[in-house]
Amino acid sequence: MAKKDRMSGNEAVAYAIRQINPDVMPAFPITPSTEIPQMVSTYIANGDIETEFIPVESEHSAMSAAIGSEAAGARTLTATSSCGLALMWEELLIAASNRMPLALALVNRTLSGPININCDHSDGMGARDTGWIQIYAENNQEAYDNFIQAYPIAEDPRVHLPIMICQDGFITSHAVENITLEEDADVKEFVGEYHPEEFLLNPGKPVAVGPYSLSCYAMEARYNQAQAMENAKEVIVEVAQKFKKQFGRGFEFFEEYKTEDADYIMVIMGSAAGTAKQAVDDLRAQGKKVGVIKLRVFRPFPAEELAAALKNCKAVAIMDRTESYNTHGGPLAAELTAGLYRAKVWIETVCYTYGLAGRDFMVETVYDIFNELEDVVENGKKVEQHKYVGLRK
Repeated sequence: MAKKDRMSGNEAVAYAIRQINPDVMPAFPITPSTEIPQMVSTYIANGDIETEFIPVESEHSAMSAAIGSEAAGARTLTATSSCGLALMWEELLIAASNRMPLALALVNRTLSGPININCDHSDGMGARDTGWIQIYAENNQEAYDNFIQAYPIAEDPRVHLPIMICQDGFITSHAVENITLEEDADVKEFVGEYHPEEFLLNPGKPVAVGPYSLSCYAMEARYNQAQAMENAKEVIVEVAQKFKKQFGRGFEFFEEYKTEDADYIMVIMGSAAGTAKQAVDDLRAQGKKVGVIKLRVFRPFPAEELAAALKNCKAVAIMDRTESYNTHGGPLAAELTAGLYRAKVWIETVCYTYGLAGRDFMVETVYDIFNELEDVVENGKKVEQHKYVGLRK
């Protein structure tokens, strides 16, 4: 039977790791993800799990070791944040192109500079094109639930890609919330055992991992990798439905909050979705038809599904917690507006950048954004299509 508890997001992910009992965890500490390997190593020291913990000298080494152990046939994970993920950059591409279904607990933190240790999505969004599946959490419960679903998605034969389970640094990683924890046996059954078809330590069946690829093969390998990412959409839905049926929680690519009759919708990821939902509740009480779509899965990007969910509204605010320096919006804005265009969904869009390096995102800010959307539609107000919100006056 499930039990109620209080945990931080880092504790919740570490607890899920204990329940899964993976084979290997190489890791190097970096704020704010340090607690995850620290807690896992404590579980190991106490004899609660059999995971082999490998202390390494850097995050680059952590991902290198993770690739090696996964290639050897071991279920593997690591954890990092910010410049730790940046130091893994080369290895992230190798993990994905070698089709290693390992998991990474990413605690989102801004990348320098200026130097800062607080939350935004510049680390995860910077790695968006490395070939990894990316799933984001609003709260501690979702961080726990998402990690339990990570291996069934990544290890599916139709996919075989690495996966990042992301949560906002300090906001969820260190804040304590009420959480529902499932029984160890139920989690173990849901995740299952890992039985790779090909691995380095398989006697009598040699296999090469990461060989040099000539031009006449490399492009086909990339195509197969892209097809696997496309297949991941189907698998993510299947795993999410199975999880909801068994545990009663969760959703697939995104959560729709009071969007059924909404004229104005905000699309947002991560912990700030809770702030947006509160603002929606307040504005609904005033008779405003507003709603929120909280994006859970950024890779593979659910462009068609989002376009279908937005087609009946009048305007959408697209919220990025990072900067692409492309002069017209962040990664979410770029991908969603392209998806709307391809689906021929002709609605007003305004792209907002918020919350960089831990800047507070206030309920009042959401009020202002929805009021601006209404002004655009009803009064023809001209607004910049790439706007910063929350700047100091």
